[in-house]
Amino acid sequence: MPAALLLLLLSGAAAADPDDELCLTHLTQSLDDPLKNLQNWTKSTFAAPCQGSTSFLLGATCNNGRIYRLSLSNLSLKGAISPYLSNCTNLQSLDLSSNALSGPIPPELQSLVNLAVLNLSANALSGPIPPQLALCAYLNVIDLHDNKLSGPIPQQLGLLARLSVFDVSNNRLSGPIPASLGNRSGNLARFNTSSFEGNKGLYGYPLPPMKSSGLSIVAIVGIGLGSGLLSLLLSFTAVCVWLRVSERRSENGEVKINHLMPDY
Repeated sequence: MPAALLLLLLSGAAAADPDDELCLTHLTQSLDDPLKNLQNWTKSTFAAPCQGSTSFLLGATCNNGRIYRLSLSNLSLKGAISPYLSNCTNLQSLDLSSNALSGPIPPELQSLVNLAVLNLSANALSGPIPPQLALCAYLNVIDLHDNKLSGPIPQQLGLLARLSVFDVSNNRLSGPIPASLGNRSGNLARFNTSSFEGNKGLYGYPLPPMKSSGLSIVAIVGIGLGSGLLSLLLSFTAVCVWLRVSERRSENGEVKINHLMPDY
């Protein structure tokens, strides 16, 4: 039995909240830890990960016996983000940045109603940004830059009145930037170009106008019609010239014949 766990049992510490235990168990199962940074993330430790505000898990912080912060950044972790993270209902900060995580952002994170910081940046996450994140009303930070996320930015995220940091740069997002995020008013925090740049299909304020990648449909139609009219005019001119030349040849031929014929 690990010494830390034995100390917990001897001190009469309470067992882990069953939701936290389920959260941690499924999270470690969904992650690949090639550098073995999470060696103490074991079933026995999950049974009692906290002693008051003290945590025995790397990257975890406790408050009143509950996990309230997970910071597992820059650990070369692979795998997916477990939807069972939603069971850590006391979680206020989740930082899984600068790893090699893939797959979608679980919409189940909507259950983290106390979440204030969500940092999933610098991974290989794909799929859409879940609009359900708008149900995490206390979110102050949403940092998703440098991933492979696609689709539009959900309009609902503009409803997060506490949002002060928002970064979705360098993804594969497309569509218009919601006015509720790109053109905020009043006392709401404003986000500049750096929050949205690096998404080829994304447009709208505060990004600069998109450069035209080719001729517009109107221009193409105009060029087509102009070319057709020019071709018709040239053909008509050529026919007229040919007829005129033929007429002159015919007239010259008649003159020669009349000149050669004798007078009677």
